[in-house]
Amino acid sequence: MVKVEIYTTAICPYCVAAKNVLKMKGLSYEEMRIDTDPARRDEMLTRAAGRRTVPQIFINGTHVGGYDDLVAADRSGKLAEIVGETS
Repeated sequence: MVKVEIYTTAICPYCVAAKNVLKMKGLSYEEMRIDTDPARRDEMLTRAAGRRTVPQIFINGTHVGGYDDLVAADRSGKLAEIVGETS
């Protein structure tokens, strides 16, 4: 089973776009709101090597990055590798 974690805020259009990409790929996710939970914000900063922007996406513990990184991984085939899809 693929574990997807996404750190978001309520007013982030890139967060919405990233969640839509994940849904289109058939991936469910755990959303962690950093605007309502300061501990999650600190956790994100640690896990994402200090990256402060949202979304920050992790798949099976691998840091994918933000929305642009997710789309790039999808286009390059890396996303399929991370989630374990085979052609």
